[in-house]
Amino acid sequence: MKNAKNSNTRITLFKGKRIRKTIYHKEWWFSVIDIVEALTDSPQPKTYWAKMKERDKEFFQPFPIWEQLKMPAEDGKMRETDCANTEGIFRIIQSIPSPKAEPLFCKILIKNSSFLYEKKKNL
Repeated sequence: MKNAKNSNTRITLFKGKRIRKTIYHKEWWFSVIDIVEALTDSPQPKTYWAKMKERDKEFFQPFPIWEQLKMPAEDGKMRETDCANTEGIFRIIQSIPSPKAEPLFCKILIKNSSFLYEKKKNL
C-alpha cells in the first residue's frame, strides 16, 4: 500500500464530476473510480472498473497501469483507492466507450503539461 500525502491531494472538476488526484513519485496520479464515474455516469463506478479489470487482463494486476494509493474518501478518511498516472489514465480512458473521453483526455494532458512545465521552471 502506497501512501499519498493528504496535502498533495487535489480535486479537479470535469463536467461537474469530482476527480481526485495526488502527487506520487513526482507526477499526478488520478482516482480510477472517479475517472470511470465521470466518463460513464455509472451509478456503480466501482463495479464498472471491476468488470473492466476482468475483461482486460492488462488492468487485472496493479502496476504499471495502476496502483493503490491512500486518498481522502467522501467520509474524510484516508482510504485505499485505485489510482493511475497520466499514461495509465490515458490507457483506461481509451478502453471506455464514451463521447466524454476525448475532452477528458485533453484536459488531463493540458493540466499535466502545465504542471511539468512549472516544475521544470522552478528547478
